Amino acid sequence: MRILILTHAFNSLTQRLFVELQEDGHELSVEFDINDAVTAEAIERFAPELVLAPFLKRAIPESIWRQHRCLIIHPGIRGDRGATSLDWAITRNEANWGVTCLQAAAEMDAGDIWGWEEFPMREARKSSLYRNEVTEAAVRAVRTALEKIDNGESPQPLDYSDPAIRGQWHDPIRQSDRAIDWQRDSSEQILRRIRAADSQPGVRDQIGGRDCFLYNAWPEAELRGQPGELIAQRDGALCRATVDGAVWITHLALAQPEAEEPGFKLPAARVLAEAVASVPEQQLAIETVPAHPTWQEIQYREESGVGYLHFHFYNGAASSEQCRRLLAAWRYVEQRPVRVIVLMGGEDFWCNGIHLNSIEAAASPADESWENINAMDDLCEAIIRCQHKLTIAAMRGNAGAGGVFLALAADQIYLRRSVVMNPHYKSMGNLYGSEYWTYLLPARVGEEQSLRIMSNRLPLGAALAQRLGLVDEVFGDSQAEFERELRQRAEALAGAADYEVKLAAKQRRRAEDEATKPLAQYRAEELERMQLNFYGFDPSYHVARYHFVEKLAKSRTPPFLARHRRKSA
Repeated sequence: MRILILTHAFNSLTQRLFVELQEDGHELSVEFDINDAVTAEAIERFAPELVLAPFLKRAIPESIWRQHRCLIIHPGIRGDRGATSLDWAITRNEANWGVTCLQAAAEMDAGDIWGWEEFPMREARKSSLYRNEVTEAAVRAVRTALEKIDNGESPQPLDYSDPAIRGQWHDPIRQSDRAIDWQRDSSEQILRRIRAADSQPGVRDQIGGRDCFLYNAWPEAELRGQPGELIAQRDGALCRATVDGAVWITHLALAQPEAEEPGFKLPAARVLAEAVASVPEQQLAIETVPAHPTWQEIQYREESGVGYLHFHFYNGAASSEQCRRLLAAWRYVEQRPVRVIVLMGGEDFWCNGIHLNSIEAAASPADESWENINAMDDLCEAIIRCQHKLTIAAMRGNAGAGGVFLALAADQIYLRRSVVMNPHYKSMGNLYGSEYWTYLLPARVGEEQSLRIMSNRLPLGAALAQRLGLVDEVFGDSQAEFERELRQRAEALAGAADYEVKLAAKQRRRAEDEATKPLAQYRAEELERMQLNFYGFDPSYHVARYHFVEKLAKSRTPPFLARHRRKSA
């Protein structure tokens, strides 16, 4: 089918649908929902059989949905309506939720239903539910809808007299609905409210004497203090006491920044640096297995000759400081008596490369960019040069830019079936990229395919990534399935009869590669290009980074997404 994807932004759900529908053989083009005239022009140029809207912030105009079949992806059960559906579901502690694929109509979310899926809720941030359960359900619901259309079937009218229709209209959730009373609310209530607002818009609150938005809360079961008091800090996160315990808050954004202060998300302790200077540090060794819930950004555990290194970087971004902490952890793990090291990344994101928010907030973004990319390079180099153990990158979550090449530094790459990869940099102001990609990518897919991947700027689904040779194995529909099979594979590798043969072959390849062209030369050549991106006359990278961090609305759809605009471009 010829499908135009109409979306506010090319977000995680839109990308997943793009790669899945492309894999199914559909002809796709993308248009950002900038205004009605632009949408009408896109439809005229592409002449789609279907308009699919996975992520919109305004209604499709009547002039379009009356003339063309338009399907909306709504993150709610059948009958649920309103712009903040998932926020309400988390806030109200719904046991089950779902996704509905419905036809655009005059009333918001009230059109005929083409497909739906439901799933059990879990205790997680809205953004995590969206990237996992909602996205999986949306893919299934869209496929159901397309099958019905292909078979000439009719959709189901929205009928509230049907007992199966359990949803209702919800007004947009307000900050007053999210408000926290630290003197009364339990930790569970506070966690739910912050999770329901993550990653946008956050919960507005007073903390450290400043009006801030709170993001990414985690439970703390042991530390105690006066309700509302800041009682500890760890790796940039702040711990705040509640009436029955405490919660960790990893990120804040100033609601009313003063001159020269950033107004976007940053690590909490950095935002309130002066106010929290006297708050005690409560560090944990990476191999600590806490007996009770707490926040731990980098964790390490061993089992059956395998070491598992987790790094839970919020939204996948790795700052200079985080890269250095992870490198120190890697150096420690290298010395442990294990035969296989598994790099686990985080659940929602494996890694997305350098930390653009931290760079934008720096006194000199160019200098911080340089420091961050060198810290990433140091980490990648350490993994590449690990010669006495076999390594696995276990990609449970999405990855982009330098995060993809961090994974490629490992010997084996395993990918969860639903993961989407963006192994390119150009969308960030024609950034050239480093992390030894000029060494790692051609070694896997060849020079010609490397140039194609780096130039087309499109996401790769798991099936295509495996066919290209970018990853070794794809398995697991859920996190639990993936981790169960990962453990079996890692333990089998650690106990393999030919383990020493594999290790010797790895050492031989590395020696041959180093003799052909040293790693230092790859790095120098990449950084020479990156230096121009950071310090040269072309400001494209700095402009693109600013637009990304400030979340400025798109003014056009790039031709690599909008196929219908390529000839004129």
